[in-house]
Amino acid sequence: MIQSAFQRTVQMFRQRREEISYLFFGVLTTAVNWISFTVFYSEVWHRNHEQLANLIAFVAAVTFAYLTNKIFVFRSREWSARVLLREAGAFIAARLFSFAFEEAGLYLAKNVFHLETYSIGAADGIMITKIGLSVVVTVMNYFFSKFLIFTGGAEMSATDDVHNGESSDNVHNGESADNVRN
Repeated sequence: MIQSAFQRTVQMFRQRREEISYLFFGVLTTAVNWISFTVFYSEVWHRNHEQLANLIAFVAAVTFAYLTNKIFVFRSREWSARVLLREAGAFIAARLFSFAFEEAGLYLAKNVFHLETYSIGAADGIMITKIGLSVVVTVMNYFFSKFLIFTGGAEMSATDDVHNGESSDNVHNGESADNVRN
C-alpha cells in the first residue's frame, strides 16, 4: 500500500517533472525575492522606498531564477556564448516586463489606492499587494520561460532521454548522444 503510493508519486513526478520543478524553484525564487524585499523595505528603509527595495529583490531573484530554470527546470545544457546571450537576454527581457507589471501594481497600491494604511496582522497593504502580484508574475514567467526562452536548447540531452527510458529523435536518426549534445 505505502509502496504503491510511493510508486504513484514517483510516476507523477516523472510525468510532471518540469511543472513540479518550476513550482519548487519558483517558491525558492519567491523566497529570495520576498526576503530581499522585506529586508530592504521593512528593516533598512523602515517601510519606505518600496520600489527601490523591489528593484534589489528583483535583481537577486532573477539571477537565482535564471540559473535554476536553465539547469534544473528546463535542462538547457548548452553553455555557448550564443545560446547564453539568447537565453539570458530573453529571460531578462521577460523578467523586466513582469517587473514593470509588479512595479506598476506597487505604485498603484501606494499612490492611488493608499493601501499602506491598511494591514492584516503585521502585513500592511503594500506587502499584501506584493503577495498577490507575486502569484500573477509567477504564472506569467512560467509561460515566458516555457514558450519563449528555453525552447532551442531546453530539451533534455539524448543521453538523459535514453537513461530515462524515452526515445530520442536524434538518437533514432543515427546520431550518437555525444554528437547531439555538442
